[in-house]
Amino acid sequence: MGKNRLEAFSDGVIAIIITIMVLELKVPHNPTLKALLPLWPVFMSYVLSYVYVGIYWSNHHHMLHAVEEVGGGVLWANLHLLFWLSLVPFVTAWTGENHFETVPTTAYGIVLFMCSIAYMTLAHSLIRNHDSNDVLAEAIGDNRKGKLSSVLYLVGVALSWFQAWMGFVVYVGVAVWWLIPDRRIERKVAEEAERKESDDRDDG
Repeated sequence: MGKNRLEAFSDGVIAIIITIMVLELKVPHNPTLKALLPLWPVFMSYVLSYVYVGIYWSNHHHMLHAVEEVGGGVLWANLHLLFWLSLVPFVTAWTGENHFETVPTTAYGIVLFMCSIAYMTLAHSLIRNHDSNDVLAEAIGDNRKGKLSSVLYLVGVALSWFQAWMGFVVYVGVAVWWLIPDRRIERKVAEEAERKESDDRDDG
């Protein structure tokens, strides 16, 4: 089946997730800069989560751009990813409102870990169930970056039990790492497009 409805639904859910997160930024009643100071933990957690959701949206877009078809298993794998992403606003607000205390920060890391697992599951489902999605398979390869990120999330979760700020630093580090563009899928899609154009010219 086609992938357009899956993309449209995912984009809508992700947009709602971002909207929910920003609504957690409560406007202070006092019109002074000092009134903003108590909001800094909430704002910091919002910024980090916004970056993470943006990273997932961008990578999700590129991944689906590289595939030709989807099936029922892929739809459920995508819903699995969206489920964990939909929990990001909750742990974001919990972490920010409680000034990065141990339990909320640990829960934040667990949700990030499950998001990474769900994303890899979606990629594996796309590759395994559809032979026509070989471009994606070649682009992802063994996905070392994704696997290492999952390990780092677990490291952050473990560190959070000792010092919550240490776990938060790990989460920030992984986000910064993923902000560096990964051009593998874009390159493979471009190469495949050039190959098809070349084949069409030869056939003509």
